Amino acid sequence: MRSWLLCGVLASAAAFGQDQPLHGDPVHGKAISYTCLGCHGIKGYRNAYPNYSVPKLEGQHPEYLIAALQAYRSGERSHTTMHSQASSLSDQDIADIAVFFAGKALQPGHAPASPAAPQAAAVCVACHGADGVAIVAQYPTLAGQHEDYLARAIDEYKTGARKNPVMAQMAAPLKAADVDQISQFYSELTPSLHTVERPYSRLTADR
Repeated sequence: MRSWLLCGVLASAAAFGQDQPLHGDPVHGKAISYTCLGCHGIKGYRNAYPNYSVPKLEGQHPEYLIAALQAYRSGERSHTTMHSQASSLSDQDIADIAVFFAGKALQPGHAPASPAAPQAAAVCVACHGADGVAIVAQYPTLAGQHEDYLARAIDEYKTGARKNPVMAQMAAPLKAADVDQISQFYSELTPSLHTVERPYSRLTADR
């Protein structure tokens, strides 16, 4: 009950702050995403250090991608490369890139019967869904996301590298075994997020 109340408060706050939502242009987003595709357009690509899989973005809610890019731009999320990339983007650029990468967002309730969530994930499903599709567009969809990326994200909430007071509170009591169970559970759900395919060219033909 407490988790659902918390979700409702967060959803109301997000809606209140979006009086004039931006409408993204995927065509322009694709045109300015050539550097983004260098990492997010390669299946299995890994962040150099710390070493973990670069997240899949296709199928994600664009509203969440907008919030994430804004957090990298402001420094609320700590990642040198992402901060450098996002700091040069306007709000409209961010919206355009988000809708391009998101494509057709996954919708909750359209998945086949999902395995029961482990006890460690019981608090997660209230916001991220039993089928891994977030119930509110400002929250991330987790279905099919890389297992090691999910574990890394939880760790960053625990350490403060991602400054989100709600997620910090949720992540704080999790033990290593809990994180492993949560990450594995969500990574195996379908339908799942995907890696956006980069446009074919002579520059990408060998990658």
